[in-house]
Amino acid sequence: MSTNPPVGLRHNISFITLGVRDLAASRLFYATIGLEEHPSSNDHVAFFDMSGQVFALFQRDALAEDATLAPGLDPDDGRITFALAQNVREQSDIAAVLQRVREAGGRVLREPSAPPWGGIRAYFADPDGFAWEVAWNPHTRIDDAGRVHLGGDAPAVD
Repeated sequence: MSTNPPVGLRHNISFITLGVRDLAASRLFYATIGLEEHPSSNDHVAFFDMSGQVFALFQRDALAEDATLAPGLDPDDGRITFALAQNVREQSDIAAVLQRVREAGGRVLREPSAPPWGGIRAYFADPDGFAWEVAWNPHTRIDDAGRVHLGGDAPAVD
């Protein structure tokens, strides 16, 4: 019997991404209340390192487009205002996660594809329609405890 659990959402939530109306205003708000924006941020997304998890801000319509959903609708109708994300260590883990999602009654919203930032991502919805992203990101590292580390500040593997 294998001691490794099957590939799935077995680690920490890696990213919590809010789909915001005004990215600049949201960046300013979170900076004002004390969050420090990570250098991996860019014009399209703001990242805040939260000790092994990442809080991200992404333009709402762009988040809906990234998940291949129609912008401007409720989650039940196809709009996405936030997404939970699980980063995986290997690209092949994404297919395994989606297979488990299908077997459990979830709905795949977007099959694995390459986003502009690199890597591979897919989206699925749980039975209540809450959106999850599962991603392999070449710009992150996942340590042995399942914590994600952004960009060049990723410490050596534990």
